[in-house]
Amino acid sequence: MQTLHTALMEASLDNSIKVSTPHSLGILSNSSPPSSAKFRQGYDTHVLKPMLNFLRDSNAPFMVNPYPFFGCSSSTLDYAIFRTNSGVLDDDTKLQYTNMLDAQLDAVYSAIKVLGFEDVEIVIAETGWPSVGDPAQFGVDPKTASEYNGNLIRHVTSGVGTPLMPNRTFDTYIFALFNENLKPGPICERNFGLFWPNMTPVYDIPIMKNTVAVVANSHCKSFLSIMVVLSLVCAWI
Repeated sequence: MQTLHTALMEASLDNSIKVSTPHSLGILSNSSPPSSAKFRQGYDTHVLKPMLNFLRDSNAPFMVNPYPFFGCSSSTLDYAIFRTNSGVLDDDTKLQYTNMLDAQLDAVYSAIKVLGFEDVEIVIAETGWPSVGDPAQFGVDPKTASEYNGNLIRHVTSGVGTPLMPNRTFDTYIFALFNENLKPGPICERNFGLFWPNMTPVYDIPIMKNTVAVVANSHCKSFLSIMVVLSLVCAWI
């Protein structure tokens, strides 16, 4: 990362191109309640602290991949996809959480704050919901996937923010553009895409509308601060 940033500085591109890397929520040793979250011991001081220092110095964001899909159960589906629900209270801060994404983001923020880098911006590098899954899985269908991604767009662009990061929006990347029929693992892992390989949509969400601007040569569609990552396929588009 430092080498890339140095090369960008030498080319006078460091102000327009930022260097960062995404992280799964596996970097956290605990995430509930969000205000008590910390990074894994050892990984925090030896890896993440130097990285956060680099990100602060280069004015680059900390990128994280929150997936409410992998954290929800049948009893918390409404909470995971932004439906009306009773919410979850953080007993330490007395803040009420109405959706799982906010709780996951605030857990990352709390862990960053422990290391003294709460001023570093957080970007959602990946999130999404599969449209097909194994028979035993619940809430895995095109309707629920469309609902999650549609509600996600409305939420992260609303300016409401999260309980610990209020009054802000989040740059957010939806995973993924295409279904990946050759990807190994559970059925759901092959079905996060918005499109089939033949370019027909799996389901519809607001970013599919004609009012969305297509940025030339960017391989992404923009909806305010929402961008769809065309990962794994951009080489042949």
